[in-house]
Formats: sequence, C-alpha cells, structure tokens
Amino acid sequence: METKQTINNGPAAAAILAAGIGSFAFGLAVCLSQAINAVANFFTLSVAVGPLSGKTTAPIIVWLVSWIILSLMWKNRQVSFGKVFIAALLMIALGLLGTFPLFYDML
Repeated sequence: METKQTINNGPAAAAILAAGIGSFAFGLAVCLSQAINAVANFFTLSVAVGPLSGKTTAPIIVWLVSWIILSLMWKNRQVSFGKVFIAALLMIALGLLGTFPLFYDML
C-alpha cells in the first residue's frame, strides 16, 4: 500500500507573494518620489546617488520583511497557490507600471 505525502506549498507561495510585494513597493517608491519632493529627499540615502539610493533600498527591505513574515505564517500550510500567484502577478504589473515616466508624470 502506497501513501501519498502532500508537500506544503506555503514557503514557495510566500516567496512568490513577497516578490510581488517588493515589486509593488518599488513602483510605489518611484511614483511617490517623483510626485513629492519631501519623499525624494527622504529617499536620498547618498547625496552622490540621490533618491535612487532609497528607491531601491526601501523596496528590498519591504520584500525581505514580507518574505520572512509570510514564510513564518505559511511555514506548514497549504495555501491557494492560484490566488497567491494572481495577486503576485498583479502587484508585479502595478510595480512595473509605476516605473514608467508616462505613468508617474500623470501624478
């Protein structure tokens, strides 16, 4: 008699959703720093680089923190992978959209 073993997909789903969250955070950081001078000044971690230094660093921190939190929450769980994947794709698309000048110039 053979028994089927199910593998929890929570950690993989956490990684994919965290990538979507990080991508969205990057697009949001670009839009906000282009629209609001105070945000651009906040994101200036290095004067030589300008706001780009913070626009790239902050989303990496958001991605890493979200990955850790989701991994801990979904460590031993089976999640609806299709919903997670669609949510991640949507956030990646919105994050990409936020990096285009035609989009953030509308703000």
